[in-house]
Amino acid sequence: MDLNQIIESYREEIIRSTQELVAIPSVEGEPQPGRPFGENVYRALDYVLTLGRRLGFETKNVDGYAGHIEFGQGDKILGILTHLDVVPEGSGWTYPPYGGEIHDGRIYGRGAIDDKGPTIAVLYAMKAVMQSGIPVNKKVRLILGTDEESGWEDLKYYFKREAVPDFGMSPDGRYPIINAEKGILHIVLRKKFSDGQKSSIGLERIYGGQRPNVVPDECICVFGPGVDREKLIKGIESLKNKSGYTVEVEVGEGGTVIAKSIGQLAHASMPEKGKNAIGQMLLCLSALGLGDSEMERFIAFLSEAIGMQVYGQSMGMALEDQLSGKLTLNLGMIQVDSQAGRAVIDIRYPVSFEKQEILARIHMVADKHGVEVEVLDHQGPLYVPEDHFLVQTLKKVYAEQTGQPAYTVVIGGGTYARAIKNAVAFGAVFPGKPEMAHQKDEYIEIEDLMMNAKIYAHAIAELVK
Repeated sequence: MDLNQIIESYREEIIRSTQELVAIPSVEGEPQPGRPFGENVYRALDYVLTLGRRLGFETKNVDGYAGHIEFGQGDKILGILTHLDVVPEGSGWTYPPYGGEIHDGRIYGRGAIDDKGPTIAVLYAMKAVMQSGIPVNKKVRLILGTDEESGWEDLKYYFKREAVPDFGMSPDGRYPIINAEKGILHIVLRKKFSDGQKSSIGLERIYGGQRPNVVPDECICVFGPGVDREKLIKGIESLKNKSGYTVEVEVGEGGTVIAKSIGQLAHASMPEKGKNAIGQMLLCLSALGLGDSEMERFIAFLSEAIGMQVYGQSMGMALEDQLSGKLTLNLGMIQVDSQAGRAVIDIRYPVSFEKQEILARIHMVADKHGVEVEVLDHQGPLYVPEDHFLVQTLKKVYAEQTGQPAYTVVIGGGTYARAIKNAVAFGAVFPGKPEMAHQKDEYIEIEDLMMNAKIYAHAIAELVK
């Protein structure tokens, strides 16, 4: 049997395993002994490691931070890096976000395409290569991460204890081959306020967002009971009609007024595809007429410096290069009350720029307003030249299996490929297909899942000859 026939013989297992893995709500939770990212993330890791053992592979759980599944022999290691954690599901789903249900030839659920379906595809691709008897002169190691959507603490821990692969790929992007990824910088803009200052418009607090790398779909403003409710509600309704923003207003307990801005989820690497609920709220507040309290000045600063912008123009970061395009910016989280203000920003910068240059531009704007800048996390850009053997091999495999031209692309997303040298992102989304990662009704088409497994099987076979 050839590789594609072997993959087809496992069709029902591949589908069922993907459904079962998607059904585990592996959002980061409270750490527990041996479960650093919570019970459900650990359940996902344990599920795949158990499946790997059942399929005949050697497996290892590295203290709950990560794990790997391996076969082959030799001095060099081909690393295939995937992740099992997912971002929160958000709202507005048609089908249960952790149902793993099949509708119209698609498996629906959070993580179906990012990155659980591709993980299962790789695992069965490895099984096909092992079963085929193709000579293997390298180790093939599927590395299972559990903190990709947050701080990558999983791989930091893992690579302090396990060998770093010599080269590899991550099935966590788009086809054909992603050989360049923008730098990723997460920062906090914060300011403490003097005690006793009150908002002139009765604003008590504003909060919204779940993760820096997700365009927020909800932001809440709470106004105190002393606010002129009728005037406030009329003002917000008027702004809604002028701007087209979606803002709901209701009277809460004790006479408070609650305004809810509703946006649209998207991955922070493509913020232009979403609708930032925090940005909408900031612009609405500014249009209502902010006063001179420190809290209101902080909100005005964020509104002017960011607002609904996704390219960092007002922060002095309208940067781009020919290889990787424009810098993007996402205001992912906000928390403001009478004591302090905090906003978390996700920045994806072009590969030809340096982190310090980006930070210098941010400080030029923030320092003028007495706003502190803190770096939460940073991942430098990735770039593997097109003439590299890895890129050339994957181009050949992709063209042969799909009958479509193979070429390299650049993304703003950050994959595990940048965790090791000589690695690229390879799949799992095909050209022309929508980007469903981090979106409601995330899905993977079953035929795409199967084609991924076939492509990965041939890629592994070629790379370990």
